[in-house]
Amino acid sequence: MTFTTRPEIRGTFGVVTSTHWIASAVGMSILERGGNAFDAAVATGLTLQVVEPHLNGPAGDMPAIFQKAGEDVQVLCAQAPAPAAATIAHYRAQGLTLIPGSGLLATVIPGAFDGWMLMLRDHGTLSLHEVMAPAIGYARDGHPVLPRVAHTIAGLAAYFADHWPSSAAVWTPDGVASEPHTLFKNPDLAGTYERLVVSGEAKSDDRKAQIDAAREEWAEGFVADAVDSYLREAEVMDVSGSTHRGVLTKSDMADWRASYEPSLSIDYRGWTVHKAGPWSQGPVLLQALAILKHHEIATLDPLGADFVHTVIEAIKLAYADREAYYGDPRHSDIPMDHLLSEAYSAKRAQMIGSSASLEQRPGLVPGFEHLAEAYGARAARDFGVADAAPQEPTMAHLTEKRGDTVHLDIIDRWGNMVAATPSGGWLQSNPVVPGLGFALNSRAQMFWLEEGLPSSLAPGRRPRTTLTPSLATHADGRRMVFGTPGGDQQDQWQLIWFLRFVHWGMELQACIDAPLFHSMHFQSSFYPRDAKPGEMMLEPAFGDAVIDDLRRRGHIVHVAEPWSVGRLTAALRDPDGVLRAAATPRLMQAYAVGR
Repeated sequence: MTFTTRPEIRGTFGVVTSTHWIASAVGMSILERGGNAFDAAVATGLTLQVVEPHLNGPAGDMPAIFQKAGEDVQVLCAQAPAPAAATIAHYRAQGLTLIPGSGLLATVIPGAFDGWMLMLRDHGTLSLHEVMAPAIGYARDGHPVLPRVAHTIAGLAAYFADHWPSSAAVWTPDGVASEPHTLFKNPDLAGTYERLVVSGEAKSDDRKAQIDAAREEWAEGFVADAVDSYLREAEVMDVSGSTHRGVLTKSDMADWRASYEPSLSIDYRGWTVHKAGPWSQGPVLLQALAILKHHEIATLDPLGADFVHTVIEAIKLAYADREAYYGDPRHSDIPMDHLLSEAYSAKRAQMIGSSASLEQRPGLVPGFEHLAEAYGARAARDFGVADAAPQEPTMAHLTEKRGDTVHLDIIDRWGNMVAATPSGGWLQSNPVVPGLGFALNSRAQMFWLEEGLPSSLAPGRRPRTTLTPSLATHADGRRMVFGTPGGDQQDQWQLIWFLRFVHWGMELQACIDAPLFHSMHFQSSFYPRDAKPGEMMLEPAFGDAVIDDLRRRGHIVHVAEPWSVGRLTAALRDPDGVLRAAATPRLMQAYAVGR
């Protein structure tokens, strides 16, 4: 249990951990210049858009959870809603029963850039130019392209040439994909970000006024003009196999800004765990913990079949409730208090038996029974509609043509801390907007084209995203941030990591390095929204005895390639001010740095 692939980073000045070493180094450089955790988070996040463009982009989505030293935990929501013309009737009129997983109909209002700027304005200390300079430099001058990025582009080069020529111009400027580790440049993106900085500096000498000017230029100026102009004429191929026009307009962009809201939280074994609300999937981790309070987790072997089985069954119950009840609380009544209540969780815990459940079992919430019935009908229709391929799109056992997510965790010497999980707007999601160097997002695929659900498509409604950073505080003064990419698996891997950390006192890195698993039982959040009853995936390091035991209990077990499940990172501050950080060795990209 003490094996680690690399040391846990420790220091007192600051720690940065993210899913790419260049981005982590950029964040640390900001701390070294006197910036705080929020300055560093914005610089790191913008750099991740450049070096991991297959996993996130400026027009994507970004939830963050953070705590300023001595203040309450807050959530920053840069998950923008559906455009004004995004109605079920309009999409149904296109002959669609599901929103495609790519293309212009999959686009909600771009959110990530405004979210980063809101964080910088309200909580950072450095100037717009200082924080954006690293991302501009790597886009303009180039960065060693990851093999996975190069292979993703190579796999899509012919598609880009045939259907998305604006993407071909950016990702294959010479007609072919770059070789792994060669310098890759995106001068259009560099030009977009440089122009935003210049616009801000021309507006005022005040840093906050400069940032607001850049936000306005994004939402109402040349960026919005370019998006609007492109979408007025564009009709492009998407994953449905047909061409479609989008519904996003400049007016949609002008009418939306990122915002703050309180976190949701529960107490678990001395820790208070904070998550974003039910417009994210964050509450499933809280629900799973509430269920597992009623099981003696600490008595189990954290690498044993009993532990895996119990956690998997709790995950199934929590995710069934996600599918039935979660959505944007600004547009629907979400019974979160009931779902997190002690009495409800105790009843759910009693449903975990000795065998694997093959059923979808959302709980019955008084006044909301119709939502459980609706999900039951939907699940019965869709169970088994696809093959048994696992869902997580960035792991080595899946195609490199699907997009995913990045993550960062940062703590500075003053005790400020940030966890953020940017995603969307990846190079596979949509054609590049000509002249801007980035694509629009595809988050609308998480809506249903059925009336009456909390996650039904509706103008102004946020999609129920999978993005879900975490922050936890302990009664003894410890505080930490953690998270992972991974779509529907994000809160599953975080749950496993957190349980091992809390119950067995494993160090951050040891928890990350320990073998992981996840369920694929429930409906996927991503097109084509398939479900795989009873199926799960785990890493082979669990051993044949555990795998055989799980199969005897009725689990349909897929064994992944070694070191191919999960992309966790984490950072922690001890009461004495010592900082710790860790990052996954999986995919050989993520790194923690600090001193």
